[in-house]
Amino acid sequence: MTPVVAIVDDDRAVRNALASLVRSLGLEAHMFASAEAFLASGEANATSCLVSDVRMPGMSGVEMHETLLSRGIRPAIIFISAYATSAIEARTSANGALVLLPKPFQTGDMKHWLSVAIGTPLI
Repeated sequence: MTPVVAIVDDDRAVRNALASLVRSLGLEAHMFASAEAFLASGEANATSCLVSDVRMPGMSGVEMHETLLSRGIRPAIIFISAYATSAIEARTSANGALVLLPKPFQTGDMKHWLSVAIGTPLI
């Protein structure tokens, strides 16, 4: 079964670019414009890796992750943010996130962390 990467970001351009990258690596990409949309989708249990913006209208990516944890759902998670702070990085790390990548991030960095999340090298 092809691993599913859920992309949660309120910026359509970021969602589309990430989905293109994910698909180019042979993975399945599912896109969501908000944390609420992802949580309502019912796809959390089938998600191998979650790539989420930290700061979005409504529920933040960090709050979404904490909601998943409270439900016993623990996908590998990669956070991205144009507003990364040491406090946010500490909170995401304490909750078990793999990494907080600052926007704009390098494609090679995202490929590396997707490989870590999926548990297999990606080309």
